[in-house]
Amino acid sequence: MLVTFRCRAYANITMFGDVAERMLEMMGFGKQVPGAISAEDVAQALQNLRHGLAALPDDPQPAGNEDDDEPSTSLRTRALPLVELLQAASADETPVSWE
Repeated sequence: MLVTFRCRAYANITMFGDVAERMLEMMGFGKQVPGAISAEDVAQALQNLRHGLAALPDDPQPAGNEDDDEPSTSLRTRALPLVELLQAASADETPVSWE
């Protein structure tokens, strides 16, 4: 499953479902897909995500399927586009949705 995050202020961000669900949990929105964050709640979601990412262990944790032959990418690295989307949405005072 793929999850796409959208807002008017930034390009769409598409993530694998398991990674997106972890991001949603860190933002405080459970695992529900589809969903949305009102413009008023975007700043808090961003703060929650940053706090969740900071709490991750320092050693890189793979954020995908461990059976893949591809090199692992940490959850912090995978979160960067979503952090930028949330920053843009907060600055533009626009809601964020995902499906």
